[in-house]
Amino acid sequence: MLGHLNHIRLLRYAGLFTWAVAGLWLFSVVIDPSYSESMTDAENSALKLRLIRWLALYLAFGALYWWVSRSVGQRRSRPVDYALLLVLTLCAIGIGYLSRSGIGSILLMVVAVLLPWLSSMRFALLCLIAGNVAMYPVFVFLIYMPPLVALLQSLAYVGFAAFVFITSLVARQQAEARDEQRRLNAELRATRTLLAESARVNERTRISRELHDLLGHHLTALSLNLEVATHLTEGKAQEHVRQAHTLARLLLTDVREAVSQLREGGAIDVGAALRPLAENVPALDIQMQIDEPLTMDDPERAHVLLRCTQEIITNTVRHANAGKLWIGVRREQGLISIDARDDGDGVETILPGNGLRGMRERLQQYQGTLQVESRPGQGFHLRVSLPANTDQTIAVQGAPA
Repeated sequence: MLGHLNHIRLLRYAGLFTWAVAGLWLFSVVIDPSYSESMTDAENSALKLRLIRWLALYLAFGALYWWVSRSVGQRRSRPVDYALLLVLTLCAIGIGYLSRSGIGSILLMVVAVLLPWLSSMRFALLCLIAGNVAMYPVFVFLIYMPPLVALLQSLAYVGFAAFVFITSLVARQQAEARDEQRRLNAELRATRTLLAESARVNERTRISRELHDLLGHHLTALSLNLEVATHLTEGKAQEHVRQAHTLARLLLTDVREAVSQLREGGAIDVGAALRPLAENVPALDIQMQIDEPLTMDDPERAHVLLRCTQEIITNTVRHANAGKLWIGVRREQGLISIDARDDGDGVETILPGNGLRGMRERLQQYQGTLQVESRPGQGFHLRVSLPANTDQTIAVQGAPA
């Protein structure tokens, strides 16, 4: 029955369920008349005001938790997430003071579910410890526990919150491992497709070469010998020799056409190798547009395009904090170009890492170029340009400076 729910949704719904159950304490206070029977009018008014504040904080906590947890695991943490987690922690502490109970500590466990997904380890530990330390006065001054008992109670809640936090942290690590596995599987499928295309091209080239070098050579020799035989024979024998000569020339023409077709059909389908890279990429919607047909004769250049596209997707997932990525691959005047842009945060100054440097090094081997642009709030824009074949590279090398 729960098969359609992943671990992230289960953690989220578990937190919402805990929040709902914690609210039963508020409900019991409202419906139990014993709370107000022995109170004066002023005390009743104070109780009602406290319940209203309690209810406001309780509903605010639930709504904020629902809002924050809906995108858990689908994006990287942002600065605003730290503020939201802090507000949730303060709401839980406020509920603890207004309810004069351990409900606040229970809700801090709900906050602990979100901490591994939306904050750093240092901030998470600070929230866990500071939140439960702030609940210590509730146990001492509002519930009237002995200080030592209150300390043990606080430590017990810290232990429960730590257990919830570690469980959520393990779930996040498993999610990241699965995402990395899906990315590697996509790259493996793309590489396998490229290898299959390269093997197909190499086999067609080998067959065409064998036909040209062996069969073509023998047919040419046969045609020449038959032509000589037409001058050495007479009568009906000469007529048969001429027919054989004509058939030999037709067969040689057919062989040449077959060789040409094999070579022309030996181009690598680059689009078929690139499309698997856009499949099942976690937390990123990739829109890929590839010219049809998009083919290359050189397997090494096709491999460069594959690696560049892989690096673009990997950098977007890890560093851009983007939700969408648009990739266009097209042929323009003898060049294959990749135009990629995302809707991420962007940066003021681009500091090339190993990925960008590796892309440039690969492209420079074949006289390709890489351009990277970025502005804060406008994401990244990359443009890759690579000569489609060896002749184009020679032309680029021989062009005047």
